[in-house]
Amino acid sequence: MAGKEIYHKMKDKVKDAFSSSGPETGKGKTKLSGRRVKHGYHLVKGKSNHPMEDYLVAEYRQVGEHDLGLFAIFDGHLGHTVPDFLRSHLFDNILKQPEFLSNPQAAIRNAYQLTDAKILESAAELGRGGSTAVTAILISSENSVNLVVANVGDSRAVISKNGVAKQLSVDHEPNKERPSIEKKGGFVSNLPGDVPRVDGQLAVARAFGDRSLKKHLSSEPDVVEEPINENTDFLILASDGLWKVMSNQEAVNEIKDFKDAQAAAKHLTEQAVNRKSKDDISCIVVKFLC
Repeated sequence: MAGKEIYHKMKDKVKDAFSSSGPETGKGKTKLSGRRVKHGYHLVKGKSNHPMEDYLVAEYRQVGEHDLGLFAIFDGHLGHTVPDFLRSHLFDNILKQPEFLSNPQAAIRNAYQLTDAKILESAAELGRGGSTAVTAILISSENSVNLVVANVGDSRAVISKNGVAKQLSVDHEPNKERPSIEKKGGFVSNLPGDVPRVDGQLAVARAFGDRSLKKHLSSEPDVVEEPINENTDFLILASDGLWKVMSNQEAVNEIKDFKDAQAAAKHLTEQAVNRKSKDDISCIVVKFLC
């Protein structure tokens, strides 16, 4: 089936994705290839004076004969318009790619680049800010469920398998990508008391938007695939407001005994606040049940 036909057949319906009345917290559930999947999310605004800059997606769709789970965290900077744009358009752009089902990694890479180009073209409307992104797509087939994770920036995806944390995303820190940044004519600052920054400004080496820094930044995602099997407990997606104060294994340990995904996501955000995180915090927990 051609990609366009697949896309037009997409039912684009949410299966009980948002059962909460408020935008700050919610939950949903579905079945993928016979496995029960439950998710919950929670957001907390940080201590800054600007409006909330974290946005998320947590929903289920169908493409052709495949059921999908779509989850994402978008952590904006210098404004909320770019992460809001990503929330509305990134998954649609991914699913429009003709090779999405046959080669999801290539489809995601193409869609990330095309979406970033659109953001840069719309800079007059969207402003000078940018956003990190971590996306997780559950793709069900007849007998299996596969997870495809992609990211730019430092929002993170961590999966628990038999209680052991495994990071699926890559933290794109300026020092790690210094050679690439300097090759493009930029620099990485390392001022005392501050984090490394691209051109003395941005604390991540990859991001959507940021037109003034784009010649020294990348929006190329790291993409990995992970099978969901009987050893898989749950997936955590969160912005760096959580990961600044909590290790991957600490996060897994905090919620390993939670049965409710929404309660687990809320607990992680509350623990981050208790640990003095001052940033916006957004968290999604996806639990996999037999």
